[in-house]
Amino acid sequence: MQPSEPIIAVIDDDKIFQLTASKTIKAAELTDKILQFENGEEALSFLKDNQSNPSSLPDYIFLDINMPFVDGWMFLEDFDKIKTALAKRMVIYMVSSSIDPRDMNRAKGNSNVTDYVIKPVTIEKFKQLLQRAAA
Repeated sequence: MQPSEPIIAVIDDDKIFQLTASKTIKAAELTDKILQFENGEEALSFLKDNQSNPSSLPDYIFLDINMPFVDGWMFLEDFDKIKTALAKRMVIYMVSSSIDPRDMNRAKGNSNVTDYVIKPVTIEKFKQLLQRAAA
């Protein structure tokens, strides 16, 4: 049986990053199923609305730190409260242009964050992250 194509969510208010990340993921032939959200609030609403439907939920989330309304840290706080109700386990990567060690340590100290990734994210990096998570 062929494993199903993963669903990847990109949560970032930077439209250029959303576009380049989507094109990079598709060019790497990782998936064509890409969800895009401009802030954490949009993404959380989607997760709650689809919590019982694993075929709609993302397998991987690439989460920006700095966004309007609900930023990456607030998303993680709310995600922690709903994750047990979600019909699928998700791998979350914190993605940021910040090289501030406080951000990196805070992300790595969060049990919901698998890794901290510094922008820009290359084809090789996307492949490496998804292969490592699937192993």
